[in-house]
Formats: sequence, structure tokens, C-alpha cells
Amino acid sequence: MNKIKDRYFIEKISRGTAKKLLDEYHYLHEEGNFRSGINFGLFDKESKLLIGVIVFHTNSAKEGVKGCFAIDSYKLDGFYELGRLCMNPHRHEKNLTSFFLSGSIKLLRKIEKVVALLTYADSDHHQGYIYQACNFKYYGLTDQKKDFFIDNHDGTFKKLQRGKCKHLDGEWRDKSRKHRYLIIYDNNLKTIWKEAPYPKGQQKAPFNNEHTNKPNQSFMPIETAQLKFFV
Repeated sequence: MNKIKDRYFIEKISRGTAKKLLDEYHYLHEEGNFRSGINFGLFDKESKLLIGVIVFHTNSAKEGVKGCFAIDSYKLDGFYELGRLCMNPHRHEKNLTSFFLSGSIKLLRKIEKVVALLTYADSDHHQGYIYQACNFKYYGLTDQKKDFFIDNHDGTFKKLQRGKCKHLDGEWRDKSRKHRYLIIYDNNLKTIWKEAPYPKGQQKAPFNNEHTNKPNQSFMPIETAQLKFFV
């Protein structure tokens, strides 16, 4: 059988293309919106169909850089987060996800200055084994926080995304804690987090929505006319 790199390639894609696959398969698809930045797609070389999506963006909160490195965010250029990683579960293949992740990081570092890369694994869904396989270091769980859910007065609740909740009807609920994974590329940077052993145990849920009953609607042709075989 041909090697993975002989059968797949990685291409930069738009937010719209990434969203189609994320909406269908990612476990956070019900939240709808996601932060986009530099997005990569994994494509089948023969069919030119989209198999996976990775989304990188700059730090989502100023406190993230300060909490990680004890410096203000404006003093640190090149700090990125891996915000989304999703594979089409109908195309499961050993080592394909790690090939995609490592190849996308390599491409990101070719086109952008990257001093550190942070990603989280939702402890309600998975342990982050893919990040362990790609040599991220592990720095424990985030602190326990809460989200406010607005009472729709019909028996349902909706999470408040932004803004104040002072005059809203609803309730506070515990947020799921996140596993923190980090790679530092700048030798002058030192995190104040304490490295910990990798978490193990059975996955509570897939990191992508493998139990969907939808057909393979996410198989989409490549959007660019000029194919670029990066890896």
C-alpha cells in the first residue's frame, strides 16, 4: 500500500470550506460559530475531496498568554492556538490524523512566525491523545469556571456567548475543564505552568462526531484551481 503522503495532501482553505466539515462532524458543532484564522484542509489526492480540517488562530484571550508565560500579550508576537481539529470519521485510517496535524504545523511555521502553539482538549470528550502523539507537552487541566445559560422560558436554555447577565433570567453551570497542551519553539520562552504526565483513560466521547447519521456530505472538491502538494 502507498504511504499516506502519497495519497493525501494539505492545502490552505477558507473559513467557509472549513465550516462545512466542522458543522457536520465536530463535537462542538452545535455551538455554530468558531474563531477562524489560518485554516488547513486534508485532501485525497485522487478524488481531491476534503477529509479533515485544522484551524489555527492567534490567542483567543489576553489572559491566555499572561497565564502561560507571565507576560502581556502585546509583548509576544507569534503565539498561536489550535482552535479546531476534525476528521471525517468515514475515512478513518491509522496515523492519518497525526500526519495531518504535524504537516499543518509545519506549513503554519513556514508562512507565519510561531513562537508557541497552545491547544486544549475538552475533558468531557477526550484526553488529547493526538497531541500526545505529536509531541505536545502536557500542563494539566484548566481551572474550574462557569458559563451562564439564559432561560428561554420554554424548558430550554441557551449559553450566553458574550456580554453581561445581570438582568437576564437563567443559571450558572460548571464548564467542562480543558486539558492544556503546549509546544514552545522559542528557546527564550519559559512557561510558568508545571508540566505533568500525559492523561490516560478511555475516551468519554469522540473528538469528532463519529455517531452522526448524516451521509458523507462533507466530501467536497478542492476549492483552488492550482493544486499545491505541500507534503
